[in-house]
Amino acid sequence: MLAQTLKPEEYRITEEPYYEAVANEIEVFESAYQNKLAVSLRGPTGCGKTRFMEYMAWRLHLPLITVCCHDDLTASDLIGRYLITDNQTVWVDGPLTAAVRNGAICYLDEIVEARADTTVVIHPLADDRRVLPVEKLGELIVAHENFCMTISYNPGYQSVLKDIKQSTRQRFVALEFDYPRAELEHKIVQTESGLDTARARLLIRFAQLTRNLKGAGLDEGASTRLLVHAGKLMMSGIAPVDACASAVSQALTDDREMISAVNELCASVF
Repeated sequence: MLAQTLKPEEYRITEEPYYEAVANEIEVFESAYQNKLAVSLRGPTGCGKTRFMEYMAWRLHLPLITVCCHDDLTASDLIGRYLITDNQTVWVDGPLTAAVRNGAICYLDEIVEARADTTVVIHPLADDRRVLPVEKLGELIVAHENFCMTISYNPGYQSVLKDIKQSTRQRFVALEFDYPRAELEHKIVQTESGLDTARARLLIRFAQLTRNLKGAGLDEGASTRLLVHAGKLMMSGIAPVDACASAVSQALTDDREMISAVNELCASVF
């Protein structure tokens, strides 16, 4: 039987990602990593959680293996499985196993989207044991000293059926993320999109108005990510109202009345 694993060097970030610290999240994450503690990131969509992980992987000189969780994600998808290749049985490590063996960050994005029976496999990795039982191999893998277990989720989308169990939640050091304060968000949008100061400030004002509609027709207001998208369209010559309609309004909702309402907010700002 042969075995294959991912090559961690393929997941190493070589250039510094642009990231602006909102609070003390960098220091807390570094301390958690040094103490071999698992970390959870929680906050609204598009507020910078994934960019933060890319930045920390670069800062700590670690490979970053990201798994986007979904309803069909199985434990085998994470751990690995046997495959038949050229008439040979080959064991192929999943992303979690590869991270454990090679000392990478394993980042499970939107963990609440995964099935409950799948998330249970991370429990022995997220506490003092730091081991991964692989039943199909009859092996108990002790995590590499550089291994880091990280998850993220958006509390705003949680429901009774999609919530993190206390048995999982209490294994992680939690970092709370939110949209940056106005001045910092203005700097981020301007840097990421290349937009001029005046229009960037108007985009931030527009975003704040949409966020006031959260729970009153919108699940979420305009994220920093969407503002950057709108800024890039505007830099390409698209009119501000049209850029915001495509990059923000229609990205937030399919409800025609809400789209019209958000577009009117944009028109009032621009």
